[in-house]
Amino acid sequence: MASTSTPLTLPVLPLDDEVVLPGMVVPLDLNDADVRAAVEAAQAAARSEPGKPRVLLVPRIDGTYASTGVLGTVEQVGRLADGDPGALIRGRGRVKIGAGTTGPGAALWVEGTTVEQTVPEPLPGHVAELVKEYKALATAWLRKRGAWQVVDRVQAIDDVSALADNSGYSPFLTTEQKVELLETAEPVARLKLATQQLRDHLAEQDVAETIAKDVQEGVDKQQREFLLRRQLEAVRKELREINGEQDGEESDDYRARVEAADLPEKVREAALKEVDKLERSSDQSPEGSWIRTWLDTVLELPWNERTEDAYDIQGAKSVLDAEHAGLEDVKARITEYLAVRKRRSDRGLGVIGGRRGGAVLALVGPPGVGKTSLGESVAHAMGRKFVRVALGGVRDEAEIRGHRRTYVGALPGRIVRAVKEAGSMNPVVLLDEIDKVGSDFRGDPAAALLEVLDPAQNHTFRDHYLEVELDLSDVVFLATANVLEAIPEALLDRMELVRLDGYTEDEKVVIARDHLLPRQLERAGIDKDEVTLEESALRKLAGEYTREAGVRTLERSIARLLRKVAAQHELGERELPFTIGADDLRALIGRPHHVPESAQDPAERRTAVPGVATGLAVTGAGGDVLYVEASLADPETGAAGLTLTGQLGDVMKESAQIALSFLRSHGAELELPVADLKDRGVHIHFPAGAVPKDGPSAGVTMTTALASLLSGRLVRTDVAMTGEVSLTGRVLPIGGVKQKLLAAHRAGVSTVIIPKRNEADLDDVPAEVLDKLDVHAVTDVRQVLELALSPAVNGAAPEVPVAA
Repeated sequence: MASTSTPLTLPVLPLDDEVVLPGMVVPLDLNDADVRAAVEAAQAAARSEPGKPRVLLVPRIDGTYASTGVLGTVEQVGRLADGDPGALIRGRGRVKIGAGTTGPGAALWVEGTTVEQTVPEPLPGHVAELVKEYKALATAWLRKRGAWQVVDRVQAIDDVSALADNSGYSPFLTTEQKVELLETAEPVARLKLATQQLRDHLAEQDVAETIAKDVQEGVDKQQREFLLRRQLEAVRKELREINGEQDGEESDDYRARVEAADLPEKVREAALKEVDKLERSSDQSPEGSWIRTWLDTVLELPWNERTEDAYDIQGAKSVLDAEHAGLEDVKARITEYLAVRKRRSDRGLGVIGGRRGGAVLALVGPPGVGKTSLGESVAHAMGRKFVRVALGGVRDEAEIRGHRRTYVGALPGRIVRAVKEAGSMNPVVLLDEIDKVGSDFRGDPAAALLEVLDPAQNHTFRDHYLEVELDLSDVVFLATANVLEAIPEALLDRMELVRLDGYTEDEKVVIARDHLLPRQLERAGIDKDEVTLEESALRKLAGEYTREAGVRTLERSIARLLRKVAAQHELGERELPFTIGADDLRALIGRPHHVPESAQDPAERRTAVPGVATGLAVTGAGGDVLYVEASLADPETGAAGLTLTGQLGDVMKESAQIALSFLRSHGAELELPVADLKDRGVHIHFPAGAVPKDGPSAGVTMTTALASLLSGRLVRTDVAMTGEVSLTGRVLPIGGVKQKLLAAHRAGVSTVIIPKRNEADLDDVPAEVLDKLDVHAVTDVRQVLELALSPAVNGAAPEVPVAA
């Protein structure tokens, strides 16, 4: 590549924020003093030199001159299109600016050197490819602008330097980019720079065109949808007028609906704010659909709808008695509630301190005692709507308090939905299985229920979805649970506890006769005159075929009996009507599953050997009989110490240690061979080893079993006991006395030993059960042993049995 240079002295024509490249022809306004001075100086110098006047075109950016200028010749002086004087100047070549000098005229004169570089012919391969690429890019850009004549001119340029300088006409180049092109003297490098600038511009233009196209398509779609919606509204309006309907029907005018609705003042204000947002949002905005859903939910809630309570106290009590046998505590509580409501209503005290007279009751008892069905009976007796909310397995706090409205698919909580479903603000809401509520990373639903079930707070309950106050103070909440200990203390403190400890055998017979049998006859498709179930059969079903606190298994047994009779009738094996007696049960549904211990052969009873005692316990299914077995290991083969089996908890293990320690320290007083306890291992076992057991109330039972083992005296078959034992032999109080006595009654036990301090709990036990039980209240374990152990044979204790 060859280069030449020629020294020059030229007047400077400054170009403010403009750049002229070689080959460009530009008109300049002579009204500019600097332009006029430079042109006049060039003309004066040209009078003494051949050729056209020459000037040096130098870019001046922010008052600073570039280091390279362009030699320009004044082609013509005349007037521009607007009539002002002007000069037409053509760029000829690059000039490297040197020092300033003097010259004619008022212009600034400088010395300079021409910068000329040429590319050899023919062009190298990579340069030819670069020329081809530049021409293709320039052609694409010019065609987009519709400059077809310029396309031919660009294609005709073969000189690399001239092709690169042709970019000076590009309007998208900034002044800095043009100065960079001017100061790049090497032609190939300059063409690469021009090609890259043109490529970047085309890429930006493609992106801009794509965005503009997408925007235009979106605008066209919105306009088309807007037009179609307006046409649809007009068609609907015409149809309503033809059908004689009012304009308000099927209308989305939420403002009119909110203003017409009977809403509390604060709720109305919140709803109108949301309507304002809805009117400002577009039809395509997702927020619009959220607001519509929220407004629909608010408008569907029965803010001021209330059912009138039935203040016929006698009638309500009759309804409860007719639908449920027993459960006197619950019936009395509901009757009290209605009586107080009636008196408050008579005295105009319906609302006190913003709160109404709702109630929160916790019905705790074993399965099958009628907790869930009691809720419907309460609503029936009060004349209120009934809604059941199942809480079993709920682990998400949002199920109670609702989701935040920002989430897709957000819904109000179950409490709000229950009120909405009931259609009134004072329904009876049954919170079923509240003890089965769990907690995980999504929050604790039981904690969310604290506000719902607090009579001091629930008149201003705020659901996360609604975010407006909802008055729940007039709602009667009935919470059901099987296990009291599974309910958090803070939640239990807000509820009034009502225990349902199970039914006596007489109550089960009444329930089966009056409620279960008619229902199962209907389900089996049998008329009440076709099959009769004698009371003796019902009693045997309740006592020997089912052993439970409730009546659920009893109902299943009755259903099984009726299905059997129906099938035999259809097969032609039995004629109807048919009366089922106690002796017919075995042929129909098999042998009994629960035979009382007292009804078995004396040699087959569990207490037929020393070391076995009968205790009483409370489980999630109600009261139950618990047997304790004790044995001593052979002194030669067994290791000393205490072994406990039967899946026992820590409290029960400690009770066993206390029982053993008491006997070791007081053995001589009780005339027991305690020497055997020092060198021989003691093993205490609780049968039904697959069932976990815990609690202190088996202390007296374990003490009695060990005393029986050491003395060789049998424990009486008809005796069952419960109570915690201390190291000094005191019998301490325990819980669940009513359930334990009911279990003893079901098991055929006639004598029960309880702690003296639990005597007050006998008031809760049905009178018919107490009449059949001989209850002894004791304070010391010595009294227990006197009552429970049978007398020694011939005044001497037999040999102590040894475990293999």
